Amino acid sequence: MSTDRLAGETPPEQEAAPGTADAQTPEDTAAPGADASAPGTDASAAEDSANRGQDATAPEVPATPGADAATPGEDTTAPDGPAAPGADATVREPAPEAAGAEAGTPDSGAAQQPSVSASAKATADALAAAVRAVESGERPAASFFNDAPRPARPAAPAARRPEAARDGGGSTPQGGPTGAAPEVARPRAADEAGAPARPSLADGGAMNPAGAAAPAGPAPAARPAVTTAPGIEGVRQVLAAGGAPETLAEPAAEALGERAAEALSEDPWQLLGVPGVRPEQADGFARALLGPACGPGDERRAQALVGWLLEQAAVAGHSALEAAALRAALAQRSVPDPDEALQTAIADGAVLVFQDAIEEPGRARPAAGDDEDEQPVRILLGLDRFAMAEESVADGLARLLNTFEAVAEPEQDTAAEAEAEEPGDGTAGAQPAADGGPSAESAADPGSEAETAGALADAGETPHRPVRPSAAAWEAAAAAAPSPSAAELIRAAAHSGLVAHTGAEAARTEPAALIAAARSLGLRAFGATHTENGRRRLAAHLTESAPDAAAAGPTGLGTAAVTVSGLLSGQQGPGRDADGALALDLLVVLDAPQLDLETAALLVESLTDGTRLVLSGDPGVLWSAGPGRLFADLLAARFCPQVASRTPDFGPIGELVSGIGVGELSQVEAPGKEVVIVPVRDAGEAVHRTVQLVADSVPRALGVPADRTQVITVGHGGAAGTRALNTALKERLNPGPGRFGGFDPGDRVAYSPAPGRTVPGTVTGADAAGLHLDCDGSATVVPREQVGAGAVRHGWALTAHQAAGTRWPAAVVVLPGDAAGGLTRAWVYTAFSRGEQHLSVVQGADQALPRAVAEVPVKERTTRLRTLLQQSVQSAEEPSAAG
Repeated sequence: MSTDRLAGETPPEQEAAPGTADAQTPEDTAAPGADASAPGTDASAAEDSANRGQDATAPEVPATPGADAATPGEDTTAPDGPAAPGADATVREPAPEAAGAEAGTPDSGAAQQPSVSASAKATADALAAAVRAVESGERPAASFFNDAPRPARPAAPAARRPEAARDGGGSTPQGGPTGAAPEVARPRAADEAGAPARPSLADGGAMNPAGAAAPAGPAPAARPAVTTAPGIEGVRQVLAAGGAPETLAEPAAEALGERAAEALSEDPWQLLGVPGVRPEQADGFARALLGPACGPGDERRAQALVGWLLEQAAVAGHSALEAAALRAALAQRSVPDPDEALQTAIADGAVLVFQDAIEEPGRARPAAGDDEDEQPVRILLGLDRFAMAEESVADGLARLLNTFEAVAEPEQDTAAEAEAEEPGDGTAGAQPAADGGPSAESAADPGSEAETAGALADAGETPHRPVRPSAAAWEAAAAAAPSPSAAELIRAAAHSGLVAHTGAEAARTEPAALIAAARSLGLRAFGATHTENGRRRLAAHLTESAPDAAAAGPTGLGTAAVTVSGLLSGQQGPGRDADGALALDLLVVLDAPQLDLETAALLVESLTDGTRLVLSGDPGVLWSAGPGRLFADLLAARFCPQVASRTPDFGPIGELVSGIGVGELSQVEAPGKEVVIVPVRDAGEAVHRTVQLVADSVPRALGVPADRTQVITVGHGGAAGTRALNTALKERLNPGPGRFGGFDPGDRVAYSPAPGRTVPGTVTGADAAGLHLDCDGSATVVPREQVGAGAVRHGWALTAHQAAGTRWPAAVVVLPGDAAGGLTRAWVYTAFSRGEQHLSVVQGADQALPRAVAEVPVKERTTRLRTLLQQSVQSAEEPSAAG
C-alpha cells in the first residue's frame, strides 16, 4: 500500500480547520441564532427523515441490549435527503437576476402571510428563543411548558385527535399477532373507570425510568380552536396561527390527508407526521395554538412522540424497538408517564406489541411442545406497516420453499419433449427459446395477449407453458459451469425453491452463470440488481457467459439483467401474467443486502408458487438504507440452502477488501498505485486534498477523468461531509451560479426518486417541466416541486450507503478525524470496494480506522425476521413430529 503522492501531485496548501461544531462531529449542528422553533426551518432534520435510512441518526432512541439503536444503519450523520420545507430550492428558468431570499424561516413565512398580526410574529420569536435554549441545554425540556403564559385567549376544551387524522388517513391496526400481548393488566386512572384495561409491558424493564418528569397538574383551559378555511388555505391559516411557515402547508396536507387543517387545530402535535419536523418545533407550534393548556403530559403529545420515535428508529434501520428503549426515549422527551403512553398507543392500535425469544449462546432453542416460559423473551413494539412487511416476507419465503416441485425425472422429461415435437399437432416451434423466452403452444389469442402485455419477450406468443428440466439436464448445465462455485449454485437452484448465495464482486459471475444455464434449459430466468450500474455489470457477465446467445439480438441474455425497481414497475423484465405475478420461473436478486423490508415484501408477493428465488450478495457490505436486514436474517436463520462462493477478488484492492472482511486492515503491495493512502491533519486539509486528487492527481497519474472518480465520506454534515465536499468540488470542477434551483448544466447530482434509493446523474438542463438529468444513459426529468423538496442533491461526494451497489473506475474515500465515531467494518468494507482500478484513502482518522475494522463489525438493528423464519421452520416440523 503506497503512502506516496501520485505522480505530479503538488503539496497541499495550508488551510486551517473551520472552528465550528461541524469540525468536531459529522452531524449537523444549528448555527448560533438559528430559529429552531418554526417547523420546517431545520434543514438537517428534514433531511434526516426524507432520505430514509441513509446515514441518519434516530434521535435519542436508547440502544437496545447489544445494539446501538441511536445510530442508523452504519453511518452516523444526517442524510442528504430533501431540504426542509420552505427552503428556496425551486427550479428557475435561466435568468440573469440572482435567486430570491429563502423562505424557510418563521420570519419569511410570516412575510408570506400578510394576515398574521404583529403579536403572532412576536409569539414565533418567543418560541424560537425558548426552543434554542432547550436545544442548547441551557434549560430542560420540561421548563419550556412552565413559563409564565402569554395573554390567554378565550378558553375552549382541547379535543383529542381523531383516529383517522392520527394515522394520516391510513388504516388503523386492530392488534398484533396472536400471543404477542403481555399478560399483566395495569389498572387505569380513576377517571377512566369502566374503560377496557390496557396491557402492561411486563418485560422486566423499569416501568418509570429515573429522571422522568413528574405528572403535570390539572391542565389550564385551552385556547379556542382556530377557525379554518377549507382545503390547503385552511392548513396555511393553522400554520400561521402557530408561528410555522406556510411552506409546510403542502407537506402537511399530504401527510395528514384532507382533514389536515382540522387535525392540526385539534392536535397540533400531528405536525410531527410532516417530514423534517422535530419534537421541539411541534412543541412550539402546540404552545402557540393551545396556550396554557399545552403541557408535557398532554396525551396527544405522548402519542405523537411514540409514533415519531418509531419512525426515527425505522430511519436507523430498526423494524421494531424494545419496550424499555422506547420508554426511556419518551422519558428523555419529558413525557411524565412513559408506560401509560405506551399502554394508550397499544390499546388504540397505533403500535403493535410482540414477544421475541432471546437467543442465549450455548442454549438450544426449545423443541416443539416444550414450555415456552423457559425461553426468555423480550417485548418489542413496532409500527404496523413494518411488522406486516416483515411477516409478509417470512410467509412469502416459506411459500416459495414449500411449493417448490422437485425436478422431473429424465424419462418423464424426454417423453414430454417427444410429445411436444410431434409434427402436425399445432405445436411446431413451441419449444422454449434458447434465450429463455416463453414458448408457444398454439397461435396467440389477442384477448389473452392484451391481459399479459409485456409479459412475453416476443409479441405474438401465447402464455408460458411451465418448463420442468430434468435432473440430468440440470446436472449437465452444472458440469458446464465456468467454476466449481457456479456449478454448486446451479445444483442448489435445481433442487430448492429458495437459495442464499454469498460472495464478493468477483462472485457475481456465478449468478450470471446460473441465469445463462436456466435460460438455456427453457426457463424464464432474470437477474435483478440494486442499481443501473449493477445491472450493466450483470449484463456484461451474462454476455461473457454465453456470447453466442448475446449476439442473438434483443432477445439475447443482456435483456435478462434488470433492476429491482424496473422489474417491479414493469419498465424492465418480463412484465406480469394474467394473475398479476411476475412472468418468470427463476429470479436471481443480486445486491440482496440492499433490499429493505417493504421492497422485499412487494418482490416476494409478486412471485407465483413454484418460482425459484436466489438471493445473492456480499454479506460484508452495509445493510439496506430502509428498515430491516433481510439478507443477514435469512443467513442467520439457516432457513434455506446456502452457497458460499470460493471465487476471490483479485488485485491490490481485492486483497485489501478481503482482509477488511475478516477484521484485518493490512498493507498491500500496489506497484501500479492501485491503493494510495493520503494522510491529513484536519478536516480542512482533507477537503483540499480530496479536491486535488479528483481534479488533478488521479486524472494525470492514472488517466481516470474527474467525472469517473467518486468521492465517498462518512456522512452529509461536518467540515468534511458531503455538503462541504460537494461545495468545494463544484467550485473547482463546474463553477456556476446555480440558475436551475441551485444547479448548472454539467453538475453531478444524486437523485432520490424514493426514500433510501439514490440514482447518480448529471444535469443537462432545465425548463418548465423541471430539471433534466442524464442518469446512467437514461434521460430523466425531475419535476420542479421535487427539486424544491430536495430530491436532487449535488453528487460529486456520496455516503457509503448511497454508493452501495455501484462501482466507479476510481474512488476517493475521505476519513476525517471527526468521523471516527461513524466507522464500522461494514462501512469501511463498502467504501473501499467501490473503486475498480484505483482507491485513494484520505486518512485523518488515525487509529480509529484499524480499530473500527477489528472491533466494530456493524451497527446492530432490532428486527423480527430471523425469529419469524425460525418459527416457520418449527411449524413445518411439528406435523412431521406429530406423525
